[in-house]
Amino acid sequence: MELFADINWALIAPILFIQVILLVVAVIDLIKIEKTNGPKWVWAIVILVVNIIGPILYFVIGRRNQ
Repeated sequence: MELFADINWALIAPILFIQVILLVVAVIDLIKIEKTNGPKWVWAIVILVVNIIGPILYFVIGRRNQ
């Protein structure tokens, strides 16, 4: 457990917070949106697995402008 004692949580906490917010917003948007660029199930995997970059990729590439 000494490994976690050396982590500077003041630097890590904002990144984790941003990651969780992006993930939640992207999943909610994916559920609500009618069409995406590609299958929704692929975007769900990308959002959930690719940490911070996944939700960003979804908003930049995956959302279909209506």
